[in-house]
Amino acid sequence: MRIFRSSWFAALLAFLTCTISALAQTSSSAVAAPDQSQTLKSTEAFVRDLFAWGPEFDVRLGPMSPSVSPDFYLVPIHVTIHERTDSGTVYVSKDGKTFLRGDLYDMSGNPFADNLTHLNIEGNPTLGPDDARVTVVEFSDFECPHCRELFRTLKAIEPQYPQVRIVFKDFPLAQIHPWTESASLAARCAYIQSPSAFWKLHDAIFENQDLLSPENVWEKVLGFASKAGLDSAAFKTCMSSAEAKKAIEANQADGTALNVTSTPTVFVNGRMLIGGDKAGLEQYLKYELAKPLHK
Repeated sequence: MRIFRSSWFAALLAFLTCTISALAQTSSSAVAAPDQSQTLKSTEAFVRDLFAWGPEFDVRLGPMSPSVSPDFYLVPIHVTIHERTDSGTVYVSKDGKTFLRGDLYDMSGNPFADNLTHLNIEGNPTLGPDDARVTVVEFSDFECPHCRELFRTLKAIEPQYPQVRIVFKDFPLAQIHPWTESASLAARCAYIQSPSAFWKLHDAIFENQDLLSPENVWEKVLGFASKAGLDSAAFKTCMSSAEAKKAIEANQADGTALNVTSTPTVFVNGRMLIGGDKAGLEQYLKYELAKPLHK
């Protein structure tokens, strides 16, 4: 389920995630580069004018850092209005004349290498071989209807791809889903007590998603845990533990670092797929499986 955003937030999100476009051209002549403070000041003036961000918008840029291109700085942007904040990054040429929005890649390496460093698979529920050539990492919310669709998709295609590893990472959107955190805690506690039992709770929660509510979620997950053969006393204790909550928060932090803003979001060998539709997922799986082992 995509997080609701007001029109200005939607526009900002589009600005921060669209494909690369140059809004000016760098001069071919050699010129002295302005200092960073001057570049940040001129960049703020430019984006305010570009997106009509008046004085009611708190716009903060920087600090600048090197990018994959030696000719550009990576510049973080944070915009706040009415106590709501969004953020992203842009690229500004070192001569202060060119502004790029979108993604900038180093063509000499894996374009998804940075994603892979933030996925942090260890300590999370998995299906499939540990040495799989292709790993699917899903950021999911138990109360999200689209995540249930992905659950059904994966169930349908798993037999066709036994060589693929699937990893589940929690990304509960508690601001729009009132019982999702309780479900995540329950699934995590099942994993802590018995990793194989996690998938039993995982399946039960998604299969019964329409029957769960903030009022009955605890009763329901306790029933699922009992049917999965878990120790009820230990399960109840875990549901209130810091260990389970910390694991979920770690997964949420990973998702935030990867710019996950909606669920489900899937990564296939680091390649992001928002929504996890069947056609796109199978396209990525087949492509990755067909790649040679070594370039």
